[in-house]
Amino acid sequence: MDTVKVELGKRSYEIVIGRGILSNIGEKVSLFGFSPKISVISNPDVFNLYGDEVINSLKNANFEPFYVLMPAGEEYKDYFWTHHALTELLKKRLDRNSCLIALGGGVIGDIAGFVSSIYMRGINLIQVPTTLLSQVDSSVGGKTGVNHYLGKNMIGTFYQPRVVWIDIDTITTLPRRELLCGIAEIIKYGVIWDEELFIFMEQNRDAILNLEIDAMRFIVKRSCEIKADVVSKDEMESGLRAILNYGHTIGHAIETETGYLRYLHGEAIGIGMHLEARLSELMGFIDSNQASRIKAIIDAYGLPSELPKEINVDKLISHMKLDKKVVAGEMKFILPEKIGMVRIQRNISIEDLTRILEGSICK
Repeated sequence: MDTVKVELGKRSYEIVIGRGILSNIGEKVSLFGFSPKISVISNPDVFNLYGDEVINSLKNANFEPFYVLMPAGEEYKDYFWTHHALTELLKKRLDRNSCLIALGGGVIGDIAGFVSSIYMRGINLIQVPTTLLSQVDSSVGGKTGVNHYLGKNMIGTFYQPRVVWIDIDTITTLPRRELLCGIAEIIKYGVIWDEELFIFMEQNRDAILNLEIDAMRFIVKRSCEIKADVVSKDEMESGLRAILNYGHTIGHAIETETGYLRYLHGEAIGIGMHLEARLSELMGFIDSNQASRIKAIIDAYGLPSELPKEINVDKLISHMKLDKKVVAGEMKFILPEKIGMVRIQRNISIEDLTRILEGSICK
């Protein structure tokens, strides 16, 4: 197993990466001294694949686990299902030393994290991500939240897990679209931080899409190292951590405008990364060759890079103005200057933004 450390003083924790390690989760959890009752939050698809293995491991470690299931899909990451999960925890009388395990992808991780942060003002959380996207991004760093119809992740908290337990073998059961969503976030890390990772993604496309284990282990670990480094330096996103939002200002607006139904998260981020690179090119921060490489790698992995023809640009911009990163009415964009380096940019003109968005709409 590989271990990556998120350095946050007394709240530091490990990201453990291995193969076939789901059956060891009970042994790991037993080291923390939690109360016997443990809740596993998941969705039916994931639980049918891995639920028995996790539950049995916890039982073998003398815990009393129960599970709470919620539907799969970004559209269910809301108040209703938060209330449902809280109700189940209360019915089972979990106490403040109990633990909640998030078993699933980004949606489950976000909502379970949010629930654990507000139940009795905070109980222990363990992230067991089962999608590539959640393994390399959403399970690490402590961001939790649910969606509002006016915007994505507008209600949430910063709440760190006690450990992130990554079994790479779970990637093998992912639908192709879900796999590509994780690829989008790894491309992001290459653009914002690590040109060598970006080049690896360019040169090893077939190995990655064929889930060759050495390639997958490398990109998962390297992504976790980058996320851990950034979070350790800026936990609450007061500065540096904002670079992790590359592609997300436009991407989140696309998800909101399409009702979280047309695009998976990584697909929307793929479009956002391309358009924010083009915006950077328009403003003179990145040359056209570098911007074209970003689009080329997004296209090479089969991710969308252009807006659908029926999108309303004015509505997209309205969603961006309601983004939680807006301060004093100013939108904030993460714009690449070259592969491996980005800048945090405010004062983006609506004219420039509109030009880029309208120019990207599929004819």
